[in-house]
Amino acid sequence: MYNFEYKNPVKILFGKDTISKLGGEVPREANILMTYGGGSIKRTGVYDQVKAALAGYNLIEFGGIEANPHYETCMKAVEVVKENKIDFLLAVGGGSVLDATKFIASAALYENGDPWDILALAGKVVVKKALPLGAVLTLPATGSEMNGNAVITRVETQEKKAFGSPLVMPQFSVLDPQCVFTLPDRQVANGIVDAFVHVFEQYLTYDVNSPLQDRMAESILTTLIEEGPKVLANRTDYEAAANFMWSATMALNGIIAVGVPQDWSTHQIGHELTAFHGIDHARTLAIVLPGLMKIKRSNKKEKIVQYGERIWGVKEGNIDERIDASIAKTVEFFESVGIACRLPDYDVPKDTIDKIVQRFKESNAAIGEKRDMDYQEIEEILMDRL
Repeated sequence: MYNFEYKNPVKILFGKDTISKLGGEVPREANILMTYGGGSIKRTGVYDQVKAALAGYNLIEFGGIEANPHYETCMKAVEVVKENKIDFLLAVGGGSVLDATKFIASAALYENGDPWDILALAGKVVVKKALPLGAVLTLPATGSEMNGNAVITRVETQEKKAFGSPLVMPQFSVLDPQCVFTLPDRQVANGIVDAFVHVFEQYLTYDVNSPLQDRMAESILTTLIEEGPKVLANRTDYEAAANFMWSATMALNGIIAVGVPQDWSTHQIGHELTAFHGIDHARTLAIVLPGLMKIKRSNKKEKIVQYGERIWGVKEGNIDERIDASIAKTVEFFESVGIACRLPDYDVPKDTIDKIVQRFKESNAAIGEKRDMDYQEIEEILMDRL
């Protein structure tokens, strides 16, 4: 196991009717900007619950954040922050709203030029200041409620970029599994697959003798496989909803990442599909992952075999046969919850592959847990998904 440092300061308020506790978490004298998406929180009653919990607070609203949050929209929110002297942000929604709010929190206090640099030059530009924020999670998927990561799309240039900073970790996140009751099948399915692949990015790498992290990762995968279909079958199954919601949080709050190598190439490639075609984030992951497992099997063979045996009971055949069976089981699971796994299912043409490959070639990027995946292997992975 590698050396590591781990700190997660996010306070979680989990369970039924926890939105009512917001008043005890938000600073009473703050000028608050509540961010949300397309308005589903008003149809589901979450909006009314938040407003009731914060009655008497100075609360301004900013809605319309997209499913893949746009830089352009975030910058409009930054203007609202500055005009109204906002000093606390409250994200009410799923991972996209949380991601946008994290970027708004940092962009509003950015003093070194174009805030896009926070994303475009991530790793070189360090976030030094950010507004405090809290969250009310309505859609389990991204784990954004308990980490300092965010991904933003710039429509003008068809780019999707990520950044991370401990300064944009929520001070608190409210997780009421009852919010799952009103979600459409598409969003539940996306959440299941998104959380599943988050685990893979931290687990399906190579062995560094970290059995505890491996088994925690496997427990999340197993729980998603068991509980996800229950949520799809019966949206008001509170226990299934609770287990699903907590699994999505645990998948990306950093605990299974400590001391182990991480990949994230599935995400980096998938982001390009969203940037060019607006495909739901989770669905881009379902497209890319099977091809990546196939093309990078030599890097990942021990872990794929371990995954296949422990999660799916794949024990027969030689190494390649077991890897193929494990990939097939993964695809079967994604399809069973309604997620298609090939590029033609989303009307993505071959020329999009050419554009993506060219971007990676121009950036001279080497991605993956061993930083050995170049544009040529990325092309192989995407061509496999045609």
